[in-house]
Amino acid sequence: MPSSQDTASFIGNTFRSVWALELLCFLREHRDRELSHIEMVSGLRGSDLVVSQSLASLAAAGLILVDDKGSARYAPATEQLDLLVDQARTLYGRSPDKVRRMIIAGASPGLSAFADAFKLRKD
Repeated sequence: MPSSQDTASFIGNTFRSVWALELLCFLREHRDRELSHIEMVSGLRGSDLVVSQSLASLAAAGLILVDDKGSARYAPATEQLDLLVDQARTLYGRSPDKVRRMIIAGASPGLSAFADAFKLRKD
């Protein structure tokens, strides 16, 4: 079972947007079949561009398989990745804001460092 640190690293390093995580969760919910591009756009109520970009990053991360027609299915390359996805999905369900912050921090570490400079700390 991956640690909470492993899960946090996975989230920060894998997802460039919440849309990508939402798409992965959607594909995982329908893991028994391939979903067409239209089904994914409709299911997420997202745009073609957002779905296309998310598909590319998820495929590159070894989490899904995409065919030449743009259909995709959940297919993590390893059991460890499947466990990390499950933990990320669970954490996202419990603490969506925390997961969003992890994604933002991973996508723009410089911005997070700048924002951290303005945090008020208790001594």
